[in-house]
Amino acid sequence: MKKLGVLFVMVLSLASCGISDDGASDLYYEILPIETVDIPSEFALGQTYEISVTYNRPSSCHVFYDFYYTSDLNQRTVAVINSVNQSQNCTTYEDNLVEVSFNFMVNNTGTYVFRFWQGEDDNGNDMYYIVEIPVVQ
Repeated sequence: MKKLGVLFVMVLSLASCGISDDGASDLYYEILPIETVDIPSEFALGQTYEISVTYNRPSSCHVFYDFYYTSDLNQRTVAVINSVNQSQNCTTYEDNLVEVSFNFMVNNTGTYVFRFWQGEDDNGNDMYYIVEIPVVQ
């Protein structure tokens, strides 16, 4: 999750380099917890699969930007990044689930372990929904 924090700081730094009239930017990036995941129960080597996730969009100022995605051998960590524009009049949402997806190409044998970030617990520890997907022949 430290890598997630470094990425967040880097993206925030880049966003602060924009030109504005008053020198301050109302745009920033926020990493949001993943609520649900739609992923196959097994993979075939060489195939590409669409993996869908849903997250709760907190306001009308939040817009899907990209996925935070890291890989370490056969382990993948995934989170959702939204851009947030505070210069607009934002409407707060209670339950506004948004579905987004990415394509995953299977290029290794063994079992893939996906860690979908689901926020932090009361002690500030990262929580993940962990899915193990075997690669079958």
